[in-house]
Amino acid sequence: MNNGPLTLFWFRRDLRLHDNRGLFEALKYSPRVLPLFILDEDIVGSLPASDHRVAFIYSLLEDLHHKLQEQGGGLRIEKGRPFEVVVRLLRELDVEAVFANGDHEPYGLERDEKIRALLDSKGISFHLFTDHLVFGKNELLKADGSPYQVFTPYSRQWKSRLKDRHLNAFPSENITGHFLKTSREPLPALEQWGFRGSGFRAAPYQLESGLLARYDQTRDFPALEGTSRLGPWLRFGAVGIREVLRMAVRLNETFLNELIWREFYAMILWHHPRVISQSFKPGFDRIAWENNEAHFTLWKDGRTGYPMVDAGMRQLAATGYMHNRLRMITASFLAKHLMIDWRWGEAWFAQWLFDYELSSNNGGWQWSAGTGCDAAPYFRVFNPAQQQKKFDPEATYIQHWVPEWGTPGYPAPVVDHRTARARWLKEVKAAVG
Repeated sequence: MNNGPLTLFWFRRDLRLHDNRGLFEALKYSPRVLPLFILDEDIVGSLPASDHRVAFIYSLLEDLHHKLQEQGGGLRIEKGRPFEVVVRLLRELDVEAVFANGDHEPYGLERDEKIRALLDSKGISFHLFTDHLVFGKNELLKADGSPYQVFTPYSRQWKSRLKDRHLNAFPSENITGHFLKTSREPLPALEQWGFRGSGFRAAPYQLESGLLARYDQTRDFPALEGTSRLGPWLRFGAVGIREVLRMAVRLNETFLNELIWREFYAMILWHHPRVISQSFKPGFDRIAWENNEAHFTLWKDGRTGYPMVDAGMRQLAATGYMHNRLRMITASFLAKHLMIDWRWGEAWFAQWLFDYELSSNNGGWQWSAGTGCDAAPYFRVFNPAQQQKKFDPEATYIQHWVPEWGTPGYPAPVVDHRTARARWLKEVKAAVG
């Protein structure tokens, strides 16, 4: 490695070379940029060796490393706690600046503050940019300066504030020759990280215009290939939000609204980090959850006797993916039919979803459980049978995932819908009035 001052660009949830704002700014700033990825032991340390998200990240890093090698560079990968890794790198390298794209989750914010203090003490600048979201924490506020708590007015403000500059790319891929020249060594094998392949594969995403143009007509039907499957690719930044946003604005407002929901939940978490462990509406933490572990196991295994619920849970366990309509149905069922704390289900989804993202998972679960940001949610109790008739009328999806449905081998419903709904309403009124 050449001697002299260099700039670190720290890849996190932005694993791509194209239209990467922080990388663009780093390459403009310095002719000697060393790309860095830290496998954060604070995050992955508790994961099983076969975790499919780690294997997916590894495949993205392999692609990054190959593209960087084509430019004479390469990706430096360190494993450890980020603060300790940065301390170690500062001893080894002559670092004059560190660039990265920012985060909105409490852990990431705390991590970056500690590293900023360290770098400040060394006279090294630390530059963070908004890249995985369109608007930052305080860019969209109500007239009184407080954050939005309801989606509809937030989305109106979001759309009214969206300008051409938010759609413009940061062409980081066009700045060549600025990556530090390194030896052409391969990445360490996944097994050297203590992980192995899981057999799960993230489905390719689809951004073709025909699918997006029909998105509002097809997105709710799980038997169709009617969604983009962007989740994990957007979550880990293999695809940038601006690329997706340009197509959404042009082709389909319903698809655009889904992107805004993602931003809305990020803002909720950013302003209200308590939602990680508490209901957004505090009164709902007084609900007397039944938390029957046998029922929870039936739900996890897809053996509740409600085929729409069971199909969704089996799809998740088999693929690491669940169609969004089924996420709402299964979450509502766990909280409102089985009276099991939504946090149990949130943790289960966090363990399995390829596209797991704290803010979206938390926001979706609280919406489904009626504890989150919704004007009048508690009395909305999805009837799984009606959901089936509406969104899988030919039972194509169900028959794929629950082949024993309709045979003596399929279990009877674990609870009665009407009885469960009445119990839920009674408990909520007792807890919150």
